[in-house]
Amino acid sequence: MLLTVFHTYLMPIIVLAGLGGLFGVLIGVLSKVLAVEVDERLEKVTSMLPGYNCGACGYPGCQGLAEQIILGKADSINCKPGKQEMHDQIKVYLAEAPKGNKQ
Repeated sequence: MLLTVFHTYLMPIIVLAGLGGLFGVLIGVLSKVLAVEVDERLEKVTSMLPGYNCGACGYPGCQGLAEQIILGKADSINCKPGKQEMHDQIKVYLAEAPKGNKQ
């Protein structure tokens, strides 16, 4: 009776808890090993763009344009819905922001 209860209820609980703990530790280690560094200017420039993700600039959405602006391969003027104030803000921010800061 006691052995049947162990095999029926306790053994699956122990096995699943062990696997959950093992995979949790594995995910934690891999998240540090496989971390990708992101330029912190990317989020700021993306937030300055209108956020329509229309693709009128020729890039796949506002983040795609922001990446190219930071790399110097595009200008914020490529953003068709953007106003002149937005273009000026982005230019001022990129002139003042330190280059290559990674998060």
